Amino acid sequence: MADGGCAAINTKIEEGEGGYILEDVPHLTDYLPSLLTYPNPLQDNPAYSVVKQYFVDVDDTVAQKIVVHKNGDRGIHFRRAGPRQKVYFKSDEVHACIVTCGGLCPGLNTVIREIVCGLHYMYGVSKIIGIDGGYMGFYSKNTVTLTPKVVNDIHKRGGTVLGTSRGGHDTSKIVDSIQDRGINQVYVIGGDGTQKGAAVIYEEVRRRGLKVSVAGIPKTIDNDIPVIDRSFGFDTAVEEAQRAINAAHVEAESTENGIGVVKLMGRYSGFIAMYATLASRDVDCCLIPESPFFLEGKGGLFQFIRKRLKENGHMVIVIAEGAGQDLLTESMQSMGQQDASGNKQLQDVGFWISHRIKVHTFADFGLTVMIVADPTYMIRAIPGNASDNVYCTLLAQSAVHGAMAGYTGFTCGPVNGRHSYIPFNRITEKQNKVVITDRMWARLLSSTNQPSFL
Repeated sequence: MADGGCAAINTKIEEGEGGYILEDVPHLTDYLPSLLTYPNPLQDNPAYSVVKQYFVDVDDTVAQKIVVHKNGDRGIHFRRAGPRQKVYFKSDEVHACIVTCGGLCPGLNTVIREIVCGLHYMYGVSKIIGIDGGYMGFYSKNTVTLTPKVVNDIHKRGGTVLGTSRGGHDTSKIVDSIQDRGINQVYVIGGDGTQKGAAVIYEEVRRRGLKVSVAGIPKTIDNDIPVIDRSFGFDTAVEEAQRAINAAHVEAESTENGIGVVKLMGRYSGFIAMYATLASRDVDCCLIPESPFFLEGKGGLFQFIRKRLKENGHMVIVIAEGAGQDLLTESMQSMGQQDASGNKQLQDVGFWISHRIKVHTFADFGLTVMIVADPTYMIRAIPGNASDNVYCTLLAQSAVHGAMAGYTGFTCGPVNGRHSYIPFNRITEKQNKVVITDRMWARLLSSTNQPSFL
């Protein structure tokens, strides 16, 4: 199990003509059918008075695939995110909480800020608290009162003002705390393990018959959450990774037979390494977990390194942290150890591969100068860039609109550019990975002119 729990949520399926399938999210009325509805306060909000058709139609859905054949099925759809004409909470009865779990990621504070400001300014909610230190904060720490004034400038800082942790998920204690505190909206920000934990919380809330909306905001710097177009923090990570690559290139270029090795995030998915490589144009070889490589022999990495050093006198290698783990000797492996989130502990592939390159190239080039850069924690700890800050605002507001409209047991994110409400199980059932038979990886290979190692 990752940094949460696991639950089997029965997806609500609706079918229509032409192979149309709606994978819907749960609603409070599924188990509390007598709930009252109220007019959405946004209809009286002057900020939205000029917006035509601001409320989302109840039948609006978003297609998962937008490239279809003429005679093909319409395929899977998700419920479109956004404000509804009717809400299921009075503003003065809402008691919301926000929790952040797992590793750091650029944009976390922006999401927190915009949930608070969205609830307060759009819906008139005044009771909002932050859970200190991840899931375990529900039952082991004090809460933090959140107001627009408190969160006003937090988007300019990295990390999370609420603190975070891995593990610590105790469903019974968490829901007891939610019930005891009178919380009726829970906003959970975290990766796939955290979203699994949110799914378990939703199931227990439902079992107890509580009027509590549980909304997830997916967070992973690696961009490895499926269905959604991208995860917040990814754009910032690529931008900052590119700076590290540029620095390694300058160092390598300034010395004879200099080799710059930049290790980037990417435990199972190599999106950061791939996009940073494409953005930089200074990279000679990009190694990711999805594309196995070998070191020795014809077409191997060592042969390519010798070729590039002879041609250019220097080179830059970008390697994702999860790449080449199968090549590390057994004595260096962690023997299946896991961290508190259930993630496999990885060996330092940057140190390992730089050592192997040094040893192998000594006979041909003498002592090569190795520059090994690992900007992981520098990237994780910075605030979101402009693009991510806008994206985080949309994510936060989508979650708020969904919770106020009575939806629960969902996560939100853009699907083909349209924000949607997605069942928890769809984003936790598998990981998003680079498809090495896809055009994007082909573009990278044509950019670096590296071997495919196939």
